[in-house]
Amino acid sequence: MMTREECEALDAADPLRHFRDEFALPDGVIYLVGNSLGAMPKAVTQRVATAVNDEWANRLVGGWNSARWYNQPTDLGDRIAPLIGAGPGEVIVGDSTSVAIYKAMAAAVRLQPGRRVILSDLANFPTDRYIVEGLVKGLGGDYRIRDIGDLDSALGDDVAAVLLSQVDYRTGARRDMAAVTARVHAAGALMVWDLCHSVGAFPIEVGEADFALGCTYKFLNGGPGSPAFLYAAPRHHESAENILSGWYSHADPFAFETAYRPADGIRRFAVSTPHVLSGIALSAALDMWERVDLHEVRAKSVALTSLFIDLVESSCGRDLTLASPAASGERGSQVSFLHDNGYPVMRALIDRGVHGDYRAPKLLRFGFAPLYLRYVDVYDAAATLAEVLGKELWRDERYAERLAVT
Repeated sequence: MMTREECEALDAADPLRHFRDEFALPDGVIYLVGNSLGAMPKAVTQRVATAVNDEWANRLVGGWNSARWYNQPTDLGDRIAPLIGAGPGEVIVGDSTSVAIYKAMAAAVRLQPGRRVILSDLANFPTDRYIVEGLVKGLGGDYRIRDIGDLDSALGDDVAAVLLSQVDYRTGARRDMAAVTARVHAAGALMVWDLCHSVGAFPIEVGEADFALGCTYKFLNGGPGSPAFLYAAPRHHESAENILSGWYSHADPFAFETAYRPADGIRRFAVSTPHVLSGIALSAALDMWERVDLHEVRAKSVALTSLFIDLVESSCGRDLTLASPAASGERGSQVSFLHDNGYPVMRALIDRGVHGDYRAPKLLRFGFAPLYLRYVDVYDAAATLAEVLGKELWRDERYAERLAVT
């Protein structure tokens, strides 16, 4: 088992170590929740202050032109594109992940007349499932949802589109994007990927996928509620329809025409006025990501997650069951363990400065953001977890009280 001194040596040799200084991190906190809400880059403070005190306060409505607020959805989209293996003019930013799912799935299904089945994972993040349920109701007719189960068995000539997460939000299990997309296309269906738990965690090649989407507030550090992104393959730009045909996706918004005409290219997937201040915070984070080597991020992610598994299983393996894939190539940048009293265990951990999160019914989740997490943090987190379990500190009755956000 690795010692703390060996972890310190790894930190000293870490090619990403200088990025930690670019984040605002509270003293005494080991933050293992980057897979839920990323830490704030320090640059955000000045960037948002400038937007408020100069662009908004002084330029007023002129900021839509002079500060490029109007162009924010496509400007940000072009900056996110390299992080998912896409090109300029293929990604747009705006709205929420839920809205992006609705737009992407509606477009995919309507490109497939005669097919009435949507495949998704019953165990996927709930919003993915709920949005598809709402879409099916809205489409009417005989559209229906089929659980993915075994992909090859579930695919058939009635399947219009498949919606899957590249990384499972519960376990961190990672799907092979290229292989799954190829199988879906071979069955004549369209492929839609949810990249929420993968973008910023490792290099992504969206490849032949038809649509993809994701949030920007996890590993990308865009801030709470920062806007989502939507990718549409160029081959669909002129034929796919945006079911939410808002003013911002019109071919000429300031012509104020009485009838809707879709814009060319990716802009047809915009909906409404962007949330400018959230987009500016995201822009500050993306400044940093443009200097990041995603291959180095992935290498460190594998090392951090593997170290955590080794340390936890060595010190408290009898109390926990690994829920994530043991093989590093099969997981994202997250490790999950099962414990029958997972919620109070996590509360006790947080009380001692180790921040993870809990997912019902008994999952302890730990996210590993390589830009600001150190090897010594992983060592100390595992030691704290062992103490909480070994001394049964979680049995304190305070920790049984459920908070609104777990």
